[in-house]
Amino acid sequence: MAVMKTLIMTFCLIFLAELGDKTQLATMLMAAKSDSKWIVFIGAALALTASSLIGVLAGSIITKFVPRSYIHYASGIAFIVIGILLISGRI
Repeated sequence: MAVMKTLIMTFCLIFLAELGDKTQLATMLMAAKSDSKWIVFIGAALALTASSLIGVLAGSIITKFVPRSYIHYASGIAFIVIGILLISGRI
């Protein structure tokens, strides 16, 4: 049950985070320019998979040296700072 909860929570978080971001906009631009929408989809899916793999591997290594609570606080602060920068128009 914990595995399904983690899977669903990860999917929802990443899905919502990716909506309307630079990656999605770049993918839409590539699809608009391309004659092969499926190739664009496959390329984007592979890129997101590779990026996610790097994140998972980095996260699993970092947790061996840094307590999870520090990672949670740092992540929360980073999201708040990015949100403030986005709202203020600096990004």
